[in-house]
Amino acid sequence: MVKCDACKEKIEETFLNKIKGTYVKVDGKPKAVCMACQKKYKDLKERLS
Repeated sequence: MVKCDACKEKIEETFLNKIKGTYVKVDGKPKAVCMACQKKYKDLKERLS
């Protein structure tokens, strides 16, 4: 189970345990982001810092 680092909601996974979202690298560390937050926030790196 992976949670979105922007909204703290649970991110859905496919049957191969891949997330339905993306990872954004902030300060060298990957942060998980759901599809809803990708659409809502255009400045994810600034928001997750």
